[in-house]
Amino acid sequence: MITHETKIRVRYGDTDKMGYVYYGNYPLFYEQGRTELMRAIGMSYRQLEESGVMLPVQYMETEYLKPAFYDDLLTVKTMVREMPTARITFHYEIYNDKGELLNRGRTDLVFVNAGTMKPIRPPAAFLKLFERSL
Repeated sequence: MITHETKIRVRYGDTDKMGYVYYGNYPLFYEQGRTELMRAIGMSYRQLEESGVMLPVQYMETEYLKPAFYDDLLTVKTMVREMPTARITFHYEIYNDKGELLNRGRTDLVFVNAGTMKPIRPPAAFLKLFERSL
């Protein structure tokens, strides 16, 4: 399993009228977590896209357990539990600075050829970096 933690400070604009982090912002936190995980293993989203591979989200689920608030320092724990095939699944846990679990989520992304948008296997270079990070 590969795990990476990303810190995110909740901005005022991330909150709703009740003072909670707006529910629609959690997918953005997931995106930041997975982007940083990929960078940490050695291949950024930009590099993947420049090689002609895109990773659109095919599925997403989220579970809201407790609210986050303005100025909270969140930890987005991003995990990949299995080797990617034509699909890669990211799991997320979001904690506040007290260590309380606020949110759990999952996204499935599909490797596609940028020109045809047809599913493909991950690039060999990506798999090699992934294996080295396990």
